[in-house]
Amino acid sequence: MSVSPQPAPRPSAPGGAAGLQAVKANVHRRFLETLDFVEARKMAPEQLQAECSRRVDMLLSEQRCPLTAADKVQLLRELMDEIFGLGPLEEFLRDATVSDILVNGAHQIYVERFGRLEPVAAKFRDNDHLMLVIQRIAAQVGRRIDESAPMLDARLQDGTRVNAIIPPLSLIGPVMSLRRFGNMPIDALRLVELGSICPEMSAFLEACVQSKMNVLVSGGTGSGKTTLLNIMARWIPPGDRVVTIEDAAELQFRRDHIVRLETRPPNIEGRGEITQRDLVRNSLRMRPDRIIIGEVRGAEALDMLQAMNTGHEGSMTTVHANNPRDALRRVENMVSMAGLNYPVHVIRQQMSSALNVQVHLARLTGGRRKVICVAEITGMEGDTICIQDLFVFRQTGIDEEGNAKGHFEACGVRPKLLGRLEEEGIDLRADLFRRRQLGRPEGVKG
Repeated sequence: MSVSPQPAPRPSAPGGAAGLQAVKANVHRRFLETLDFVEARKMAPEQLQAECSRRVDMLLSEQRCPLTAADKVQLLRELMDEIFGLGPLEEFLRDATVSDILVNGAHQIYVERFGRLEPVAAKFRDNDHLMLVIQRIAAQVGRRIDESAPMLDARLQDGTRVNAIIPPLSLIGPVMSLRRFGNMPIDALRLVELGSICPEMSAFLEACVQSKMNVLVSGGTGSGKTTLLNIMARWIPPGDRVVTIEDAAELQFRRDHIVRLETRPPNIEGRGEITQRDLVRNSLRMRPDRIIIGEVRGAEALDMLQAMNTGHEGSMTTVHANNPRDALRRVENMVSMAGLNYPVHVIRQQMSSALNVQVHLARLTGGRRKVICVAEITGMEGDTICIQDLFVFRQTGIDEEGNAKGHFEACGVRPKLLGRLEEEGIDLRADLFRRRQLGRPEGVKG
């Protein structure tokens, strides 16, 4: 599209910027009224861009209110985002530095960059506009959200996780949270570069995954559990058959031999729901070598432990918890939700025999994410599950930028599972677990 070297004068609409916004809103409305969406989706991107540009020129001419080249480019981008994307959120989805997008009603949007939340000027026109975008997301994954089903868990095509809740449950209008994982999944080397994990931790966890240890990943919201689970899954030998089970598929495994399963909410009549527990039970008939549950939230914890104890070694899952001991208590409580009235010591015995390694992550002061503990579950002592820390992160204070600072250290404990690693042909060097500070103190980079 050719543009005159002299910028066109701004429209002399009353109210300055407000008048310009009114012109854009009118063109936007007229454009949507005249566009054939079916035909538009058949066009190549370049052809569609040219056609939309031509129509915008025509509509602006009809109003006798030309825009500058920059305003026209911005208007065209907003129109394309509105028709084929998520409206004002698209600019943040294009920004690789944005990890979270939080929408608190139509007129308040926050984004997270480098671990810190900040408000942005972008906003939706009104609650109806925001609701339209939420329903578009739901339709893309075959789900629905309305007054009878006012909550949504979904995902975008790039793996971004979406949660939405609308009135009458939300009192401030529709609310939406988007958690991004990036187009290129992060790897272990990158985690080491960021200071989220140390090389010794990474080497030990890789050995555990390859030798079929059952791993529980715990941590708070946004601490990096799913990212770490993605990384560990890449260490699974290529010949193993893996079945993943999730509420909203967000794991990004780059391997051939994988079956991905996703739960299904009830339909408008309240029927047809498929839970994670249903999928875990069904997966046992699919000849899996390993089962990976994105996150255990309920009674499926019992089926997961039974699978780990009955030939599906090397399975992994995540759980929300504030510390490693709380994570085990949560799993214990979720097993109790199965309604089988197992005595507490029986549940704990099953947990201690099923789980081998626990990894706990935290989001520290300043927003940095760390693996703060790698521990071995060694068995039972009386009615207590025994855990011994192998590697930990010690926070020593806060630096001048407001970030947590500290160092990783090995705890000097030789894990009991070393014998099993050796049986699998994995020989970790003798000094890996020697008590010492790992790496250099940081303040914190990563």
